[in-house]
Amino acid sequence: MAAGEIVSDTGSAPPAVGRGYRHWLASYLAMLRFDIASQRTWLPMFVLTQVLFGAGMAVIYGFYLGPMAPQEALFIVSGAPAIAAIAAAVIGVSSMVTERKVAGTWDFIWSLPVPRSAVVASTLTVYTAMTIPGVVATLALAAWRYDVHLSLSPVAALDFVLAALMATSMGFGLALAIRDPLVTNAVLNALIFLVLLFSPVVYPITQLPGWLAGAHRVLPFYYLAQVMRAGVTTGLVHGLGTAYAVLAAWTVAAWAASAWVIGRRR
Repeated sequence: MAAGEIVSDTGSAPPAVGRGYRHWLASYLAMLRFDIASQRTWLPMFVLTQVLFGAGMAVIYGFYLGPMAPQEALFIVSGAPAIAAIAAAVIGVSSMVTERKVAGTWDFIWSLPVPRSAVVASTLTVYTAMTIPGVVATLALAAWRYDVHLSLSPVAALDFVLAALMATSMGFGLALAIRDPLVTNAVLNALIFLVLLFSPVVYPITQLPGWLAGAHRVLPFYYLAQVMRAGVTTGLVHGLGTAYAVLAAWTVAAWAASAWVIGRRR
């Protein structure tokens, strides 16, 4: 037997394990097809959920506040896409992860001869792309409801994609890190309640008590709204560099948590 050659009991060499960027890219494209095929029936409900949370919350705030000045209405409208993105991550992505845990789908996926990083990249790509239509529809409906004019930035599309990627990564990492699906559902329900009521997304952070405002300067939700708001308004957002940095840090942390959980899986 030549040095380094491995022969099976039947006398034939086992299939070679694919390596390199070509194998990774081919695996990524294959998993994209798998994820798109498995989620296409869920897409309409996914978008509807985003719109109900985003545009619905924007409309409800209008009932609470009554007639508003144009600048106040613009603040609410520009915050609605952030609610839609958060709803997509918390409800959509986390529900998908939980459903695959219960059905044993992850066991099948991890057994495939593809890099696990390609699996995660595919899932994040598909759900980030699925988030964008709901975000845009929410923004359009909220702007129509309050009759406000938006100032689209040249980088508005990039801002929306980055914010959606952060929200999707966070939802995926959180649901993957929690083993018990029942605990996952309890945590997510609490998170939805806290985010919708106590996050400075459709109202200024200065309205919060000092300790709560300080907490939100570490959490990602305020900055997610700031990045999205900067893409469609002028003069409402300052210190955008900090917002990008915090979102990037939370995105990397979510990826690291996902990698740690997946790496421990055998």
